[in-house]
Amino acid sequence: MSRWNEVLRQKTISIEEAVRMVKSHDDVIVGQCASEPQGLMGKLHLIKDQVEDVKVFSVLTLNPYPFYMTAEMKGHFELCSWFHAPGSRAALAAGAGTVTYVPNMLHRAGLDRMHAKKPNVFFGTCTPMDSKGFVSLSLGVTYEKDVLENADLVILEINERLPRTFGDTHVHVSDVHHFVENTQEVPFLPAPNPGPTDLAIGDYIAELVPDEATIQLGIGGIPNAAALALKSKKNLGVHTEMLVDSMMELYEAGVITNKKKAFMKDKFLCTFAMGSRKLYDWLDDNMAVEFRRGAWVNDPFVLRQNSKMVSINTCLMVDFTGQVASEGIGTQQYSGTGGQADTAIGAREGYDGKGKSIIACASTAKKGTVSTICATLPEGTPVTLHRADVDHVVTEHGIAYLRGRTVRERTRALIAIADPKFREELTAKARTIGYL
Repeated sequence: MSRWNEVLRQKTISIEEAVRMVKSHDDVIVGQCASEPQGLMGKLHLIKDQVEDVKVFSVLTLNPYPFYMTAEMKGHFELCSWFHAPGSRAALAAGAGTVTYVPNMLHRAGLDRMHAKKPNVFFGTCTPMDSKGFVSLSLGVTYEKDVLENADLVILEINERLPRTFGDTHVHVSDVHHFVENTQEVPFLPAPNPGPTDLAIGDYIAELVPDEATIQLGIGGIPNAAALALKSKKNLGVHTEMLVDSMMELYEAGVITNKKKAFMKDKFLCTFAMGSRKLYDWLDDNMAVEFRRGAWVNDPFVLRQNSKMVSINTCLMVDFTGQVASEGIGTQQYSGTGGQADTAIGAREGYDGKGKSIIACASTAKKGTVSTICATLPEGTPVTLHRADVDHVVTEHGIAYLRGRTVRERTRALIAIADPKFREELTAKARTIGYL
């Protein structure tokens, strides 16, 4: 038996003991998405009466944990979200006063917060220890490794259901203050079923993706439809922030091979993964996949070293000048900036001049009553991707190429891919404001 077994035993405490180590005014940064420490986060509310002003930083918090879902937690805990999810949106809508948003770009999220304040506590998840004393952070190192190396207190939640992954995911037990044990199902996302609009958009996206391209692809109906439409392509590669089921499926179909990548050849490169149980099992001990820190994977300078790099992202609205709103409308924050700007800029600035950024959305929202192509964004709307960085915009009605084009040319191109029932109204607005 390894001597590290005794070290691990001495460092293992209960979840209740771990959360009692959190103090008033602490910054607690937790693992994101599928790396969410469900046991620790689920017990934070138990120390409500012992603490005040505890900020919990997270991305896509998947469960509606008691520490932020009710108004009685106000003043004790605040969920500081880098990217909203259903739980945080529900708490905001209920007016609990326990949730706020942190403006960021994915590759700088954790690092930017460390400029504001040194992290007090890191709660993460990991696999069981191996014979050499190492655990794997498994499904994400977007900011987790950076924070772990700088926090005053590091507590990892061991979950036997997590896959052991490769890259920059390994941590030695000697570098962790405490462990807790909590084996339960890893958070997963069901694969969305693309509808007719998604499929039409996916077909247009596929037209823009050449053989041997390196792709970045997210999750949702449109990205899933794009993946279906890519099945006729050859020798695709992957450099993405988020690794999802559709990439595994394209690999198994022989479409993704990673053999023609100019950068990190033969490897999937990602910073976190989330999807189905099948994906997690596929990732376990899979040497074809490397997880690296988000500050590196999503750095536009790193992204641009790929050949034929294609970034595929979705949005909520696009105005006539090309400003892209992907995270909120008006003053209502829906999700977050994420890595959209990172990957879009990195792709279009590819060293070989063949990179592309694709922004996709359905042409209407709210059951067809609102055009997502608009004259101007509603007041207060955050711009996720600057108009100077926009390349291709795709709806189910076609492709608008905006790079290098004038406002007048952009306006015409965008109206041409708007829903037909809105085109006359949009044209009139364009003339009123002087764009046509």
